Amino acid sequence: MTAEATEASLTRDDSLLDEGGSGDGDRPLRIALLTYKGNPFCGGQGVYVRHLSRELARLGHSVEVIGAQPYPVLDDEADSAPGSLRLTELPSLDLYRQPDPFRTPRREEFRDWIDALEVGTMWAGRFPEPLTFSLRARRHLAARRGQFDVIHDNQTLGYGLLGGPGVLGAPLVTTIHHPITVDRQLELDAAADWKRRAAVRRWYAFTTMQKRVARRLPSVLTVSGSSRQEIAEHLGVRNDRIHVVHIGADTGLFSPDAAVPEKPGRIVTTSSADVPLKGLVHLIEALAKVRVENPGAHLVVVGKRAEDGPVASAIRRHGLEGAVEFVKGISDAELVDLVRSAQVACVPSLYEGFSLPAAEAMATGTPLVATTGGAIPEVAGPDGETCLAVPPGDSDALAAALGRLLGDGDLRRRLGAAGRERVLARFTWRQAAIGTAEHYRRAIARQRAAARRPASRRA
Repeated sequence: MTAEATEASLTRDDSLLDEGGSGDGDRPLRIALLTYKGNPFCGGQGVYVRHLSRELARLGHSVEVIGAQPYPVLDDEADSAPGSLRLTELPSLDLYRQPDPFRTPRREEFRDWIDALEVGTMWAGRFPEPLTFSLRARRHLAARRGQFDVIHDNQTLGYGLLGGPGVLGAPLVTTIHHPITVDRQLELDAAADWKRRAAVRRWYAFTTMQKRVARRLPSVLTVSGSSRQEIAEHLGVRNDRIHVVHIGADTGLFSPDAAVPEKPGRIVTTSSADVPLKGLVHLIEALAKVRVENPGAHLVVVGKRAEDGPVASAIRRHGLEGAVEFVKGISDAELVDLVRSAQVACVPSLYEGFSLPAAEAMATGTPLVATTGGAIPEVAGPDGETCLAVPPGDSDALAAALGRLLGDGDLRRRLGAAGRERVLARFTWRQAAIGTAEHYRRAIARQRAAARRPASRRA
């Protein structure tokens, strides 16, 4: 019996209850978890695979993560779990690796026609990895028919994953964190001229494929109610095929520790890239305003420093070179201590499909200032109760909230404690794994029911 069977009745939401039984008992499942990018330290998709795979193994399931570069890093602690966890590398040409992104591979690196397609798509200014990874995954899974009970795709949404169990060998469940069409539109809105807009449209050409694939998927998981609505509106997926399973924070790792000294004036944020979606430029502008009243206020950004672009320009324009620090490549323990040391955590994003940084900061007991973009309010909670909430893109409101928290220790302590309680009650990876496994079983049951129907009805 798996651990999830003992807790499912406590964690199952309404979207699970209305689908009937899984018809699959509670035996451990053999799961193929696909991810075309697996960086576990930067970006929501890699973090999702790392933590979900670990918790599924702890529930007793056999999980094989199949991924491309940057390869997922799986947790060693899963070795002692009742289930099993291992990584299978399905390499791409890694065309965007550092220090030579957009490189042209040497002739001897080419293995087959998929490699040629990957390079040709890049040369055309388009992003090839969702399509080419799906084609490699299709070939890999076809060669291993019968080895998995369910295939879980982490937002690849490539043509290669169409065809159902007859092609892939097992039913498909797909997670869409949020539609990438949202990112595309925000970058188009921020484009300075027609040349930049044309480049953005070329790069995001893969979203046309993702729309077509998403509409044909039988089961879509997403991480918030906001993302569910966006998936229906932007991708055209039927509402009855979309199910919310909230993700969460590693509450054992992200926890309060009074031994870590608080740094006066410290604000911490996480930004994976210098793109409009993350709203970092608005936080830089807000910091400049805060420092008028609080000269000790400073910002630590977990992410790569951009040497050019709107964020770098804003730092120079406001003379904040000494007040903004970027850190990257730090360990989990260093990240947690950094968040603990901050007086305020901030999520300035214009849109988020969930916002792991918000949940992780709240789990440490660090008080949060967050925008109301996308699903952030679902995570952060009500303004004044578990966070201070501000409109996205409003640097004046952001500055006012940051200044208020930096100047009020009692408010920081109250919001920090309430934020951690909210995360513990709603957003943990164990709860996410239990809910996800329930959907696996329902996908398996649907496949079996379809196989039993007469051929005329299936048609």
